[in-house]
Amino acid sequence: MPTRPPKFRPEAWLATLALIAICVISLGNVIVRYATDASFAFTEEFSVFLLVLLTFAGAAVAARHNQHIRIELIEHYLPSQARKVVFVLQWLAGVIVLGITTWYGAKFAWEEYQWESLSPGLGLPNWIYVIWLPLMSLAIIIRMTQNLIDRLRGKKDPEVIHES
Repeated sequence: MPTRPPKFRPEAWLATLALIAICVISLGNVIVRYATDASFAFTEEFSVFLLVLLTFAGAAVAARHNQHIRIELIEHYLPSQARKVVFVLQWLAGVIVLGITTWYGAKFAWEEYQWESLSPGLGLPNWIYVIWLPLMSLAIIIRMTQNLIDRLRGKKDPEVIHES
């Protein structure tokens, strides 16, 4: 069975920590709710934030290693030069979407900071939650660009192993 090197990147660690925190928070809330018929007020707000963070961090890891869901059939049957054009078009489409997300996410985070908006559950500043949207979108753009460079140079990651 082929082995791949571990993915020790900041966003991989961030995704791992977010998943661990979600599990600990949720488990703690279930135990407290079962034992006392009350629940922690912060669990839903933090869990939703951590789930979004986990999603974007995981997307950055997947973008770096060319593991996003896409249609590869066309790539496999094109000549080398045409395949490179498809790689650039794929990258460009992703950068446009994530660039818009980064721009409007940053604008939204700045407005939340200026307006001093507070979260409905805990009353924390909303910008603390929202700032991660443009940051993680930018991280995905960076990882997509690294992946594009590798693909244009002909470097291939080992095939993804799907265990069932």
